[in-house]
Amino acid sequence: MTPQSLKGLESRLLHFLEDLLEPMGRSERRHWAQVYIQGLLLDGERKSIEPLAARVAGADVQALRQLVGQSPWTVEEVQRRLAHKIVDLLSEPEVWIVDETAFPKAGEHSVGVARQYCGTLGKVANCQLAVSLHWSSAEASCPILWRLYLPRVWLEDAPRAAEVKVPPGTIYRSQTDLALEVIDQAVAWELPRLPVVADAYYGNDFDFRQELRERQLPYAVQVEPSTVVWTEDPNLPGPLPQKPRGRPRKHPPARDLPPVRDLRAVAEQLPAAAWHSVTWRQGSRGPQRSRFAKLPVWAAHRWKREHRPRVREWLLVEWPAESSAPVKFWLAQLGPQPLGLRRLVRTAKARWRVELDYRELKDELGLDHYEGRHWLGWNHHVCLVTLAYAFLRSEQARLKKNFWCDLAGDPEEPANPARAAGGTMPIVPDSVP
Repeated sequence: MTPQSLKGLESRLLHFLEDLLEPMGRSERRHWAQVYIQGLLLDGERKSIEPLAARVAGADVQALRQLVGQSPWTVEEVQRRLAHKIVDLLSEPEVWIVDETAFPKAGEHSVGVARQYCGTLGKVANCQLAVSLHWSSAEASCPILWRLYLPRVWLEDAPRAAEVKVPPGTIYRSQTDLALEVIDQAVAWELPRLPVVADAYYGNDFDFRQELRERQLPYAVQVEPSTVVWTEDPNLPGPLPQKPRGRPRKHPPARDLPPVRDLRAVAEQLPAAAWHSVTWRQGSRGPQRSRFAKLPVWAAHRWKREHRPRVREWLLVEWPAESSAPVKFWLAQLGPQPLGLRRLVRTAKARWRVELDYRELKDELGLDHYEGRHWLGWNHHVCLVTLAYAFLRSEQARLKKNFWCDLAGDPEEPANPARAAGGTMPIVPDSVP
């Protein structure tokens, strides 16, 4: 936005940030955090510290560097307060979205950077990866938690990890581990529980779905068509047939189990009456509509290696009438209520908003522009970008005709101007210890 536009929003921005920045402690830190966020909101191609500071009157490059890269404020309490504010802001909650995004890098020294698949570029490249959890309504979404993925090579190289100040004792966590970690954090913060939606990277993982079930979280996750299932319950009633010799049988013999088929084969064998046209949302180009079928299945992947209990899940298949083959598959459990097809489709299709979040976070607010190398700096920058994004979401909500949230009101002038931000703050420190 332009400096004039930001000036017009200054009082609402300061009001929005006041309680969120309180955990930073010292007033100097809060001041420079507000300056940093103003710089993120202003127009400009680069949102790294030097060009950001050049756009804000009175900004000090060294102070901003210390705020982001060295100042000892913790991210978690700021994120917790922001998460609860977002819950209040985005009405009609719909889903939690789990996903990951990449930060392409030219060098090898930034924390977590490695040769790995970069979705931003669509190929294997030098990049960082981060897992995020987004709170989403039917109309908007916003990230509430982030975790930077650290490849094993970083944790196996202690001097390299220490150089970028990775916290001592950090252990390897896969992307699905990080996804469960942010979900557990949201649960610990007592956020309202919503269905979890995710792409096939997470959905293909039997253990990930099992962990969601153990947490009593509903879900609708995409899976690959090669996933194998039973369409009949493989849990045999009564005692298991025993072998004439050897140890007692713990699992049914393969010959007694129903046939296993992959999801594409299951979809292709469904009768015509199983398919129904569903419109799940109004898009920019008109109603979003396709053909779907649902049926109960039991996951069969990894059965030979791990005879874990199999439970019923709902398979959702999308097969547009103009397509020669099914195009998407999901596995879902959405709780004890009767599961209508329209509800299932709407939930499974809700993940599209995360791509808008990533695009706007990067293109408008410089999510991937941070040039520091350290663990703390990356986490601080991402936290501040998320605060800026949440403010934009609040302004978008405020413009809606039926907006009901208290954040729509303009705040009164603060009684203590020293708690205000930007150029109105009378004390501008030389540094941020």
